[in-house]
Amino acid sequence: MHEWISDSNQTPHIVVDASIEGVEVPRQYVQGGKIILNVSSNATSMLSLGNEVVRFRARFGAATYDVSVPIVAVLGIYARETGQGMIFSEADSPPQPRVPLPTTRRRRVPLRRLRRVTRAR
Repeated sequence: MHEWISDSNQTPHIVVDASIEGVEVPRQYVQGGKIILNVSSNATSMLSLGNEVVRFRARFGAATYDVSVPIVAVLGIYARETGQGMIFSEADSPPQPRVPLPTTRRRRVPLRRLRRVTRAR
């Protein structure tokens, strides 16, 4: 799916459940337990899309972070420009241990993009 989105000159984004054990993302960008990551070649370096984990280095604000996302934490992938993509159900993967997220100020999570992806099924 990543390759198809990229080959179509669009920008692939993944929706990640940040509460899954093994997810290493900048926690200050997590909203409602989820984070949306741009996984295009322009936004990442050392991108590795494996069967078990997605790894890359990316800039968030002025800082560079190493990001690691177990495949079971990927909730969906979509093209930013069209919203077309795929949502993965929890039934597709075995249950994973949850990691308590640090408590920070609570904000509502805009679900506009997630709804667009859902419609693209």
